[in-house]
Order: sequence, then structure tokens, then C-alpha cells
Amino acid sequence: MGQQQSKKSKKAAKDKDPDSQHDDESPSATPQGSLSRATNSNVLDAASENGSPSAGTPDPSSANATSQQSGSLPVPVINNQSSSSLLAQGSNSSATGTASKSPPAPLDIPSNQTPLVSSFAPGSVSTQPSASAQGSLSATDAAVNGKDKPKQFDIDDMIQRLLDVGYTGKVSKSLCLKNNEIAAICQAAREVFLSQPTLIELSPPVKIVGDVHGQYSDLIRLFEMCGFPPAANYLFLGDYVDRGKQSLETILLLLCYKIKYPENFFLLRGNHECANVTRVYGFYDECKRRCNIKTWKTFIDVFNCLPIAAIVASKIFCVHGGLSPSQHSMDDIKRIQRPTDVPDYGLLNDLLWSDPSDTAQEWEDNERGVSYCFGKAVINEFLVRYDMDLICRAHMVVEDGYEFWNDRTLVTVFSAPNYCGEFDNYGACMSVSEDLLCAFELLKPLDGPALRKEMTKAKRKRQASYFHFDGHDYVTSPHVVSITRVPGCTLPAFT
Repeated sequence: MGQQQSKKSKKAAKDKDPDSQHDDESPSATPQGSLSRATNSNVLDAASENGSPSAGTPDPSSANATSQQSGSLPVPVINNQSSSSLLAQGSNSSATGTASKSPPAPLDIPSNQTPLVSSFAPGSVSTQPSASAQGSLSATDAAVNGKDKPKQFDIDDMIQRLLDVGYTGKVSKSLCLKNNEIAAICQAAREVFLSQPTLIELSPPVKIVGDVHGQYSDLIRLFEMCGFPPAANYLFLGDYVDRGKQSLETILLLLCYKIKYPENFFLLRGNHECANVTRVYGFYDECKRRCNIKTWKTFIDVFNCLPIAAIVASKIFCVHGGLSPSQHSMDDIKRIQRPTDVPDYGLLNDLLWSDPSDTAQEWEDNERGVSYCFGKAVINEFLVRYDMDLICRAHMVVEDGYEFWNDRTLVTVFSAPNYCGEFDNYGACMSVSEDLLCAFELLKPLDGPALRKEMTKAKRKRQASYFHFDGHDYVTSPHVVSITRVPGCTLPAFT
């Protein structure tokens, strides 16, 4: 995210402003049912023929509406097998995902690579093999090659280990996952991302989360407040790494949830999910210090496959940065080919870097030195052209965790409280209900001993509040949810 502060957050910043106002200048993103409304046609064709998807390149133009009701279990598109069958099968499927008499290997990872399996655990749903990505081997593929016999890893066990670290509220020099486990997670996540469109169409209910920036304990606090997957559907707007001290744990947990709940948990690309930016703002150094450079390259392979934007209920346009003068239709976004790096200019660059402005008439140069600032006329014209009501974006520190612009037609959501330890800002999550009621759940800024005390308290309450229901365990939140009324918003609001 580019930390261009809002007017409010500038006043709230402490004496020491980390990296200055323009710190992101260019150095040279359930129980409530399947969330996705757009699914790869290749996956659907393969599922109808074989009961599981085959390899295929995503077709961004295909969109199949999936109706869901609150209270139903997640219905992943890419699995119809139990965990036990996956464990028994091992890695007998081919690298191309061709159908055979035996069920495909977990997550359809080639037999000479490391497959993941999902054994049943409290709160878990069995995962299914995803469509294999086409093309030559990437750094991610190479990172998991070289072993004659594949070693299977339990995705639920890895999630649990990551959560255990988060509840300590402490930063460890070592990582709770091994390099080969990280490589397997990245390979599986990459394939899931490529099996889904660049522009995702979603149905509510959904919780929309802004920048996290490696503040791992705060991410756990957010899940405690809003519900752990799959108890809630999620759409993250990008900027998972850099600046914070635990970018590795942050991105790994999010990728694990994406693998486990591919149709209920969505991650968009932010401007920090880019090789050049991570070299400057911390993630490269963290990977080099705690793992190795090859691991960093493996994550970059994943970042290059992330979707770019999402539309909720045909009314809310969600993106990390903002709008672009290069966009003339939604098909322009759908046609962005992945994997891809972030270019220095153009549509993709603008979607990840641009900012709204109170003073800009239409398009002006951005003070960050990258992309543009867009004015009220641009926002209004965009909403009218596409018959939408709201633009939801992140990319900017705001004091209250959220901030409206242009008569509540655009909202900035920022989800890293006490950002960088220098701002006394709240973190926010925007909840959109099935009937498009919008509300905000807020995280108080905490740091140091107060944060560790909060995490210890949350862990104890979590352990004490498990209850069994219909084969799955869910957790009651120990936090009091703060609901903020949004008067005057174009969308319906709490009254």
C-alpha cells in the first residue's frame, strides 16, 4: 500500500513519521456458502466429466452465478473427495491433471513435488485438488523439485502452527514452517489463483479487509473479532507484506486459508506484492534473514498470479489503489494476463497505486511519484458508467480505520492498527451483508506489552470457547464488535 496519509492521520501521527509521507514512491491484492460468482469454464467442464478439475488456463470471461444462503457449509469448487481418500492416494496424479481411474493427488501437485493434504481438524473442511497452472516451471516449481518420493504435509497442521505463533504476540527469529513446506504452500496457492479470474465477481455476505503489512498479531485479532474462516467470507485488498515484522507468517496464513477455502477466501494484489517494492520495504530482507532468497523468489511467483480486482453484488468495485485513465471497460481488467510483474505505468499500475484527491478535477500526477490522483468527477463518471454505488479501496493510512470520500461514494479501508508503531490509528474491516448493509468493525491500536497481553487473553478464551456443531468447530469471539452506522451512504446502512 502506499502510505500517503489522509488529512486526519497526519494529525494523529507521532513525532517520528516512518519513511516520510510518501514512503511508497516507486524504487526505480463458510458456513455462509461459496462466495465466488465467477468460475473458470475449464474447471467446470472438467468437473462435469471427471468429478474434479483438469489443468487449464483461466478464462476471465466466464462467470457463473452461485447462489448461497447464510448458514450453509462452504462448497469448494475444486474438491469432491474426502481427506482420507487424498491421504491414501498420495501423488499418483500426473502433472497435467489428466483424469485417471484413481483420484488425483492432493492439490494436483506433480508427483515429483510436495503435495499438500488436508486432514480433518476442528473447523476444517476437506480441500480438493486445484487446476494445474500451464507453462514452464517457475521458481516456485523448482523450489519443490528434487526428491524422489513426495512428502505429504497437512494443511490444517500448518495453519495451527501458524496460529500458535500468532497468539504469542511475539516475534521469533525462526519460522514455524520449513522451506519445503513453504514451497508446497506457494505452489498450491499459485495454481488456485490461476484457476480463478483476474476480475472476481462475488456475492455477499463478505468482509473486506485493507492493508495488513506484516502485523501478524493484528491479523489474528481481526479474525478473532470478525470470525475465522470459514465462519466468514473474506476479501483482502492487498499489501500483506513489508513494513511489519512478521510478513512471512502473515502471507503464509492467508495463503493456507486460500488453499483450504478457495471459494470463500479471496486475496487481491496490492502494490507491495511486487518484486521491486519488497526489495526496498522489508519483505526481501525478512525472507533472506529467516529463510533464503529462493523463498523470496517463490513468493514473488505467487504475487504475480494474484487477481487484481473484485466486484461485490455488481454494486461495489474493490481494488487496492484506485481507478485508471487506461480503463475503458471491465474487460480491460479481465484481459490482464497472469503471471505478470507490475509495470511502471498503465492499467495494472494505476489499479494498485492511484489515489483519490479532494483537489484534483480529473487526473493529476500523484505525489508518490507513481500513477495518478483522481478527482470527484472521475469517481462519479465511473459509478454511472458501470451502474455501481461504491468504490472500496485500501492503500492509505486513515485515522479511524476507514474514511469516506466524495459524498460516501468511495471508502478507504485500512486494517493495520497502530501502523508501524508510529500512528495511533484504528484498523477496520468492512462487513457487507446479503442485503448490502454496510458496517465497520474496528480494532483498537495496541503495541508491545498491551498487545501480548491481549493475545494471551484471546488464546485462553479461544481454547475455552470451542463447541462442536455439525462436524465442525467454531470459536466465539472474545472481542466486542464495534459497529459504525454509515448515514448517507448510497448503499443501505444500519439504522
